[in-house]
Amino acid sequence: MLDPIFKDADERMNKSLQSLDVALSKIRTGRANVGLLDHIEVEYYGAMVPLSQAANVSVSDYRTLMIQIWERDMVSKIEKAIINSDLGLTPNTAGQNIHINLPPLTEERRKEMVKVVKKEGEDAKVAVRNIRRDANNEIAKLLADKQISEDDQRRGETEVQKLTDKHVEKIDAALVAKEKELMEM
Repeated sequence: MLDPIFKDADERMNKSLQSLDVALSKIRTGRANVGLLDHIEVEYYGAMVPLSQAANVSVSDYRTLMIQIWERDMVSKIEKAIINSDLGLTPNTAGQNIHINLPPLTEERRKEMVKVVKKEGEDAKVAVRNIRRDANNEIAKLLADKQISEDDQRRGETEVQKLTDKHVEKIDAALVAKEKELMEM
């Protein structure tokens, strides 16, 4: 009776965690990472597609990304998409390749980025707590409809709290790792 509620809550909490991972991958650390460009989309034959479907993105050294573009007419479109992104990066074009040099982050900028990371983490925790509330409401509704006993309700709420705690711990671990990565020189 309660298992579908637990399963749904766990799946939704995992999606919140995945969303946090995507958000954290977009935060620039001063070190080259192909995930930095994952959210950039370019027009490719009339459709908007992720950059990775129009070119090969790789790390050439710890501060440089290299984009190998498969079709010559896509160079200017990809260059424009990178410039218009919210990353503040300047592409350098050489033939069908684009190099992106990541400038080192200042200490002040690193601290600003840590604040952004913490905000993203808090948003993920709020999402997880909202999912906990929804699951507990479903359990309370089952009790009101006399489909479960009060003991089942308490056990169910305890189980939902365990799920919540597990996911909050994972969020905290992701935040600590990203903060450490940001503060490294």
